[in-house]
Amino acid sequence: MIDINKLKGKFVEKGYDTQEKQAKVIGVSTKTLQNKLKRGIFNSDEIFKIMETLKLDDPTPIFFVKNIS
Repeated sequence: MIDINKLKGKFVEKGYDTQEKQAKVIGVSTKTLQNKLKRGIFNSDEIFKIMETLKLDDPTPIFFVKNIS
């Protein structure tokens, strides 16, 4: 499960404060990003791009969450 709120927070923290900027990072359209955020599904290439861009050393708290509170 993906913690979408944490992911969005990290994007904003790093200056990617619009969905247009966020979509550009992973190479998808804004509409596709919206769908991915809604469903909580990203492929491994997209996760890797996000990790690189946001400089995430440990993706576990965002991308591999058991329970989201």
